[in-house]
Amino acid sequence: MTLAEVKKILDADIIVGEEKIGMEVNTGFAADLMSDVLAFAKEGSILLTGLTNPLVVRTADTLDLSAIIFVRGKRPAPDAIKLADEKNIPLLATRYIMFESCGRLFAAGMHGSIHKVGEAPK
Repeated sequence: MTLAEVKKILDADIIVGEEKIGMEVNTGFAADLMSDVLAFAKEGSILLTGLTNPLVVRTADTLDLSAIIFVRGKRPAPDAIKLADEKNIPLLATRYIMFESCGRLFAAGMHGSIHKVGEAPK
């Protein structure tokens, strides 16, 4: 699916990265612990999180994640927005909670970065 479809499914606002709205995104990962993101998220996935600081953007950049979706109505800090703009990482925000956001994306055909810890993606 495209980032535009993700935006529609989650009724999300684009904070930065409008120019990448047509990008394909097929896997996602959701966490508020960046150590979990570093351990389990896979390149190209979108990240759903409630954390709003620049560390989230740095983590996404390190793993070459496609985009960050802030859940629960959270908005990123200004320094996180600036960094994401510099790193060319789209930021979106939704008012849905993380569980609902993941469920909506899964129902629309998106899969997780991994299915089970210790197993390769299918």
